[in-house]
Amino acid sequence: MNRMSRLSHASPAEWWAAARPDLDTTPMEVIGPLKRIQALYAAALEPLYEAAPLTSPELDVLVRLRHAEEPLIARRIAGQLRCSRAAVSKTLAKLEKRGFIERQPNPADRRAALVTLTGAGAEAVDAMFPRQLAVEAELLAGLGEDRERVVEALGLLAAVFERRVAEG
Repeated sequence: MNRMSRLSHASPAEWWAAARPDLDTTPMEVIGPLKRIQALYAAALEPLYEAAPLTSPELDVLVRLRHAEEPLIARRIAGQLRCSRAAVSKTLAKLEKRGFIERQPNPADRRAALVTLTGAGAEAVDAMFPRQLAVEAELLAGLGEDRERVVEALGLLAAVFERRVAEG
């Protein structure tokens, strides 16, 4: 069996170990499954959003606004969602155009608008979010008794990542 046929059945970590034995590929043991899970999650949600009035990122923004105790500014939404201000700004513009949110001048800072959910936005969230939760529940149903262990491990991983990102 030649090198190429051996590598075609190998994992990405094995590819790198063969190409660059000097690299520590152990992070791939954690990051690889995370990426695979994210891709599978996106694929599972795709049919839900095909004919929906919202995209997944739009729903994420609207959910934040749905439960906000006061109007939010785009920078705060971006921080909560851990995404760029530019992405949130584009999403807010689309949502405003469709009547799901309103932006009002911020008396404390003229550069930042106060964002609130409209009635139509609340209806859209209340229609879409339960459907997304149903898909997520179906995806996680196979965990059974291991669910608590997985939640604990993911919480630990999130905490480690948050500390590292905060340290810069």
